[in-house]
Amino acid sequence: MSNTEYPDDELRHEQEFIDGLYARVDVLRGDAEAGVADALAQGHTPRQARLERDILVAERSGLLAALNAVDGSLCFGRIDLTSGQTHHIGRIGLRADDDELTPLLIDWRADVARPFYLATGHTPMGLRRRRHIATEGRRVTDLHDEILDLGDDTRTGHEDPTGDAVLLAALNSARTGRMGDIVRTIQADQDRIIRAPHRGVMVVEGGPGTGKTAVALHRAAYLLYEHRELLARRAVLIVGPNPAFLGYIGEVLPSLGETGVLLATVGELFPGVRTTRTDTPEAAAVKGRAEMADVLAEYVRDRQALPDPVIAIEHDREVLMLDDGLVNVARERTRATKLPHNVAREHFEGHILNTLTDMLAERIGTDPYDGSNLLDPSDITQIRDELAENPEVWSAIDQLWPRITPQRLVADFLAAPEGYLPDEDAAVVRRPVTRHWTVSDVPLLDEAAELLGEDDRLARDRAERERQRQIAYAQGVLDVSYASRTFEFEDKEEDDPESSEVLSAHDIIDAERFAERHEEDDHRSAAERAAADRTWAFGHIIVDEAQELSPMAWRLLMRRSPTRSMTLVGDPAQTSEAGGVGSWEGILDPYVEDRWEHHRLGVNYRTPAEIMEVAAAVVRDAHPGFEPPSSVRATGVRPWARATADLPAATAEAVRELTPEEGRLAVIAPRELHRALAARLDGVTAGAEPDLTRQVVLLDPRQAKGLEFDSVLVVEPGRYGTSDLYVALTRATQRLGVLHTEPLPEPLAEALA
Repeated sequence: MSNTEYPDDELRHEQEFIDGLYARVDVLRGDAEAGVADALAQGHTPRQARLERDILVAERSGLLAALNAVDGSLCFGRIDLTSGQTHHIGRIGLRADDDELTPLLIDWRADVARPFYLATGHTPMGLRRRRHIATEGRRVTDLHDEILDLGDDTRTGHEDPTGDAVLLAALNSARTGRMGDIVRTIQADQDRIIRAPHRGVMVVEGGPGTGKTAVALHRAAYLLYEHRELLARRAVLIVGPNPAFLGYIGEVLPSLGETGVLLATVGELFPGVRTTRTDTPEAAAVKGRAEMADVLAEYVRDRQALPDPVIAIEHDREVLMLDDGLVNVARERTRATKLPHNVAREHFEGHILNTLTDMLAERIGTDPYDGSNLLDPSDITQIRDELAENPEVWSAIDQLWPRITPQRLVADFLAAPEGYLPDEDAAVVRRPVTRHWTVSDVPLLDEAAELLGEDDRLARDRAERERQRQIAYAQGVLDVSYASRTFEFEDKEEDDPESSEVLSAHDIIDAERFAERHEEDDHRSAAERAAADRTWAFGHIIVDEAQELSPMAWRLLMRRSPTRSMTLVGDPAQTSEAGGVGSWEGILDPYVEDRWEHHRLGVNYRTPAEIMEVAAAVVRDAHPGFEPPSSVRATGVRPWARATADLPAATAEAVRELTPEEGRLAVIAPRELHRALAARLDGVTAGAEPDLTRQVVLLDPRQAKGLEFDSVLVVEPGRYGTSDLYVALTRATQRLGVLHTEPLPEPLAEALA
């Protein structure tokens, strides 16, 4: 028996559902906007009400952001169960109203949605049919049905015989310069990683095009769904290799309804420092070594000086001499506290003041006849207080145990690293004292901040002075209020004695509480507060291209993840940074030993088989046992190579040939060629961060990491190392061309022959 429904009926049914869904979205958006406006209009209220208002603003603002991010692509699938139930699957979950238990739309991360990704004809997981819904804006454009219960002969006319139409359409679609989410096409091996219950460190390894970055981002969205309260409070940090990459992936999580995430490079993880310079590979490698932590610790200890030979302090017509023996006692006692340098300074100050006090008390208070001390404890206290007001005492302390900022410490070290590093390394990293920083400097600054600590006494003093100022201002407001009330009622008391019983603000609140009510609120999100706080502990950290980070960069990141809840993404075969750790054991052994999970993705969804064959040949020449990920598709278009005598002109011609009608083209060339090439390419600039949304972009191999383009032109591959060349050759989803004036690397020449 066959119950055939017309395709138009199916489309009409889904369109009616989508229309109803967006009607609910519009109601929610209106409610959220009104809720935010009402909450903000409340102004400054008593503390508890203000807290409730801030929570409401955060919740409604987050809802608005999520609805705006997914608008137009909210629902993408449906599962029909053998029980007769039907569930629509979407980027976020929606209910018909706040009280109804049955949802209109199932969040893709919910357990009930999992069969949409895992069910097969062999293991249908209770499904009769899986439907993929294609939309443009709010209009349904196409349906793709997969029959999972082969005993059910109901057909809709939208059946997809292979079940691959949606995946292949996504793989062949034109690139936009921004990574899209894969929520419609998550494969079973990817789903297992995304939903893995492991709460510690997870490594996701995969070759080019295996979707490891997308999997990590979807895992972040899943964790935010599963552990909403914790991660909303502690935030999620995503670390990428460069700003262009962060821009490339920046829309993925918002499209999944998640906006409370901080995206940053390592160079952006020290608040107040902006990196504007680039190190040489040799300097970056030296700065990134784990031994730099010990070098900086030694450098800090050497700032804790001894007199050479003595420091003379004049006080009340007496000269007190601080020699190296006395100061060394104070220094060793201070070091014994194990406190950071700046924090420990308070102890050093106390020891020096006590030493000077004892010295002066013995000199002026000793009885010349019997040698006894004639001073009582109050006299001793007075002497110490007077010494504490002597500028020469503080000048000596500053000389012996100075307050130091991380920036000052690292700048001074890099200006004169001799004696702390081998001569050849010192020559590589030495530079004049400067305020310009590199990405490799940031882990050094972070290490310095840990060694130095922050002496917050001055900040506390400033905060207390500001608090007293606010209280004084509040008292003035209350006094004016009281004076006005007195003036208003003093003439009325004879006629209306009860008027004197009317309470004023002065009667029911004091100045301190009045000032507290008018403190500024912090409306920043957790991610915004985390970005400004070097010591923030994140709920989860995702690191992309993790194999490239140096040991010093890992020290920085591990401080921000005391619970070791992390997802690391990368491919050791693509390690190109000289200071990169390159192996998972090398990264993780110092912190979690073998307590981490490893997952490998082996299917290449991006790179066609024809291009992957060429790229693999390059790596196998250096590593004969190399096994690349297997490509799921072939295009029938072979990569090509051309020799030329005029590289800029040939590049311009090849760009015209390779640029797709829709989509993006990347020209990947050594950095030293960029200016000459850009001069011949319309709308392309050299030296700036690339705008990946432009149709043609100019990159070097390391800027291209993690990115993908419809077409790629690789220029002068003979100047690349094996890893950089492998990266450059595997960025294309459709076509690859190679231009060169210099001889091609032999394995590349053979593969392209």
